[in-house]
Amino acid sequence: MDGRRRNPYELTQDTPVYVISVAAQLSGLHPQTLRQYDRLGLVSPDRTAGRGRRYSARDIELLRQVQQLSQDEGINLAGIKRIIELENQVAALQARVAELEDALDGAAAAMRQREAAVHASYRRDLVPYQEVQQTSALVVWRPNSPPRYECRS
Repeated sequence: MDGRRRNPYELTQDTPVYVISVAAQLSGLHPQTLRQYDRLGLVSPDRTAGRGRRYSARDIELLRQVQQLSQDEGINLAGIKRIIELENQVAALQARVAELEDALDGAAAAMRQREAAVHASYRRDLVPYQEVQQTSALVVWRPNSPPRYECRS
């Protein structure tokens, strides 16, 4: 949830409000078809204390999708059930990816803050050390004579 308190009377897409006869009428299906879909696990509405089915707007949309896949696409109910399961799995994975991206963004921001704090703590009177490059030249010093350079490889 987003951390805010929800109004208990607020209707959402997932609020179960429709009895089976209204859900059947809204979806264009027979109530017995809705019962069959429930038994098969295709569309599982919420239940009241008396075990009556209550359908949400999302359930009605799913009923329409099942009907469309069955009649227009010719997919059998087992195939439709698998499609619905895979769509639910994809939605859950997308939500998890979004959650992980948010966590990653937060961790990256925290790392940038810590890095900035470390950079701000550097002493400004120190100069970076630069390593001297190694060469194969050899300088031989002889007192009272000009320097000569000899290269040995």
